[in-house]
Amino acid sequence: MSNWTACKEKKEGVIAKVLRIQTQRQYKFVYTAFFAWKEWTQQIVDRYAILHFTAAQQLLDHVWDLQLCKTIFNAWHHVTLESVQQKEYFDRLEKGENSENEEPIPSKNCFPEVHDSISTLPYKVSVQIFSFLNAIDLAHCARVCHSWKVLTNASTLKYKLNLHEINHRLNDLTVSKLIYLYRPYLLHLNLRNCQCIQSSSFMAISSCNNLQDLNLSNCQALKDDHLLLIARRCHILLYLNISHTLITDTALRIIARYLSNLLCLSLAYCRRFTDKGMTYLAQGECCKNLEHLDLSNCLQLTPEGFMQIFNKCDNLKVFIVDEFPTLTDQCIQSILLHCSKLEHISFLGSPLLTDAAFQKFPKALKIIKLEGNNRISDMSIKLLSRMCPNVSHIYLADCQRLTDICLRYLATCKQLTILNLAECINITDAGIRSFSDGICAIKLRELNLSNCVHLGDMSLIIISKKLQNLTYLSLSFCDNISESSLEALGQAPNLISLDISGSSCSDQSISAIGKRARMKNINISQCTNITDLGLQKFAKQCPGLEQIDLSHCLQITDVAIKNLAFCCRLLSCVKLSGCKFITDLTLQYLSGVCHYLVQLDLNGCSLITDKGMKYVQKGCNWLRILNILYCKSISKNVPEAACIINSRSGLGLLASDGSRKELTNSRSIVQKMKRSIDTVNYNGEECHPSLEC
Repeated sequence: MSNWTACKEKKEGVIAKVLRIQTQRQYKFVYTAFFAWKEWTQQIVDRYAILHFTAAQQLLDHVWDLQLCKTIFNAWHHVTLESVQQKEYFDRLEKGENSENEEPIPSKNCFPEVHDSISTLPYKVSVQIFSFLNAIDLAHCARVCHSWKVLTNASTLKYKLNLHEINHRLNDLTVSKLIYLYRPYLLHLNLRNCQCIQSSSFMAISSCNNLQDLNLSNCQALKDDHLLLIARRCHILLYLNISHTLITDTALRIIARYLSNLLCLSLAYCRRFTDKGMTYLAQGECCKNLEHLDLSNCLQLTPEGFMQIFNKCDNLKVFIVDEFPTLTDQCIQSILLHCSKLEHISFLGSPLLTDAAFQKFPKALKIIKLEGNNRISDMSIKLLSRMCPNVSHIYLADCQRLTDICLRYLATCKQLTILNLAECINITDAGIRSFSDGICAIKLRELNLSNCVHLGDMSLIIISKKLQNLTYLSLSFCDNISESSLEALGQAPNLISLDISGSSCSDQSISAIGKRARMKNINISQCTNITDLGLQKFAKQCPGLEQIDLSHCLQITDVAIKNLAFCCRLLSCVKLSGCKFITDLTLQYLSGVCHYLVQLDLNGCSLITDKGMKYVQKGCNWLRILNILYCKSISKNVPEAACIINSRSGLGLLASDGSRKELTNSRSIVQKMKRSIDTVNYNGEECHPSLEC
């Protein structure tokens, strides 16, 4: 009986165990099925959400595309309308249907606005727009409406007061009133070449307690007493330019006593102070802080005067002593010995300097300028390349003892960006080859080889292939460069400015150069082989051209200027001096289309008449420099009328009879063989405006 009971209990246990297993398996199946269903439903929900999001995104993209197409179409429509107007304008000129009273084609920015668009802009944007106007124009704008008066009275517009550009429209009373008006906020004041200022203006300057930057260059009324009045009150003055004035040793004593914070000082072309003045300046506190000093053409100074000042100027970084033909090695040795922080030195026009002056260079030197020296040799350049690893700008124009060896040394300068070797006649193709193989070829941006008569085609091919970052190149009057090699310049990827004046450039060469549409400035003066056809092809390929010099291109006619004006609408400077086939039709083309024209040179264009001057007066509203020397067909009363009509824009005019009416923003000496020394600074550091002479 007991055995049967045990078997029954065992059987019931097995059955219960099987039932638990079955229940557990069924639960696991349901659990798996539930989570599979849950994942499936989640995927379905996500799929529908993606579909709905994609539909919304497609709708937004469609709306954006429609708006973009509308904007592009409107812009294209305006361009086509302007092109049609220009074509019709040129067609009427060719058919002779034009009238003298016909207005030039307005630019797209010349259409009148129904409402005041400036007042509707954000406040900061509106103030920034008004910041481009001079003081007199701001005064005129303040009378337009109340909102403009509020904008023109913004304090940010009164930090700077530049009266140099409008000095011909000022008198002493006006200057003093403007300074008193700007007085609470004025930090920068530029009165360069303001011959009208007298004692009342200097009194007004002395009331500007916050003034930090003062430019009184070429103000002949400035005396030592006036400088004392300013220095007593303007204690925080940092930049002072009193070049081309009649100051004496007393003025330097005043500067040393009162202007202890002075950083930059320009005494260029001041002939009345002596070595005693340098002694006064060296005794002041300002000498310890001085970083910029300009003593150009101060021929009365002796080596003792230089020693006095440079023994104290420990922080001097910029030293300029240009146009100093009596400068000796002893002066330069004392400068380079005591001023270890020098970064910029300039000795233009110092023919007596030799290699002995440059036995030691400051390690921090970045810019060095020498010109017109026949005693400096390759040995000085060797020391420069070894002692100055950060040198970036080297100007060695007209140093005729320099040879290809100096280029071999310069090739090791890692930071070199600007190199000017104009009129170094001993430079050959071998020197250019060794220079281009150096590490400096990567960063070089400007290269001037004007009048290097021994350079040939090989140099041009090497430059176009290896100097890939070159933006400015001058090869003017390099007689051994052939026409075919000039075509290689079309392979320079970053070339923006080019000077090949006096070369053998022809239509084929200029057309090949134009393949680089980035060209903005080109000088092809005295290239007598260029005709209308070549210039037409070049203009079509370079729509962004801003400046062009066609002086003495004897085969250029009105047809070439028509294509140039139609294709290059951004032209700001056009030089046509000596082009004997240019007529009034050229001026009608330029005045009708080129609305940004600032400088126009018509020197020796004998076919230009009074009719052409009327076109210029009507269409060239921004013209500031006009040269009509030796235009025999222009009557003498036309230059006076041009000056009256364009007086607001400050038109500088050279009259047809050779007299100088009024010329602004131009230099008295035009350097034809080499580029001006004021080159582009690619580090973004600009020379302070108050230090410009």
